[in-house]
Amino acid sequence: MRTRSVVSWIISLTMIGAGLALVGVFFLEQTSGSTAASTGDPGGFNVPKLGNAQAPESTTAADKGPEDKTLTVTIPEMRRIEDDTIPDAAGTDRQALRRNAAIHLKGTGFPWQEEANVYLAGHRLGYPGTDSFLTFYDQEKLEKGDKIFVTDSEGKEYTYRVFKEFVVKPTDVSVTKPVEGKNILTLQTCTLPNYTERVITQAELVKVEQA
Repeated sequence: MRTRSVVSWIISLTMIGAGLALVGVFFLEQTSGSTAASTGDPGGFNVPKLGNAQAPESTTAADKGPEDKTLTVTIPEMRRIEDDTIPDAAGTDRQALRRNAAIHLKGTGFPWQEEANVYLAGHRLGYPGTDSFLTFYDQEKLEKGDKIFVTDSEGKEYTYRVFKEFVVKPTDVSVTKPVEGKNILTLQTCTLPNYTERVITQAELVKVEQA
C-alpha cells in the first residue's frame, strides 16, 4: 500500500508538471503573438503606409545630409530611449520594427532639412528579447517643453522641444506631412489598452550642434 501511494504521488506530480509546462507554452505563445504594439503589421502596428515620398525635395548638399541616414535618439523622459540606433525603414518592414527601438519612417523628412517632419515610430509593447520591447511605453509621459535629442551619422546633434500631443486614427497620414516653415519631429506609438489608434507627440527643432 505504501509503495502504491508513493507511485500515485509521483504520477500526480508528473501530471501537474506536465500541466504547468503546457500552461507555460500557451502563455509564451500568447505573449509572442500579442506583444506587438497592435494587431497585424507586425501585430498591425499601424505605421502609416506612404505611397509617395512625403519628404521635401532636397535642393542643396546640406539638405541632402549624410549618405548614411541612420539616426541616434535619446529621450530623457522616456527611460528606454537612450542612444538608440534608429534606421530609415518602411512601415511594412517587420524585421526593422521588431529588431530596433524604433524606425524613421522612409519617405519622411530628416533633421538636416530646413523644412521637414522627422517621423519616428516605436512599439508600445513590442517583443520580449528584442530592442523593440516596451521602447515607447512611456511616450505619453512626455510634456510640452521636454527635449528630444537626435544625432545623425556624422555626429551632428539636433535638439527638439515637445509642443503638441494628440491621438489620431490609423488611417490619418496627415501626421507624416511637413509643417510649412518648420522642422519638426513626430513620435508615434499605439494607444492602450486596445492599440487601435496612434498616440502622436510632436516637437520642434530648437538647436543644432556641429560634431
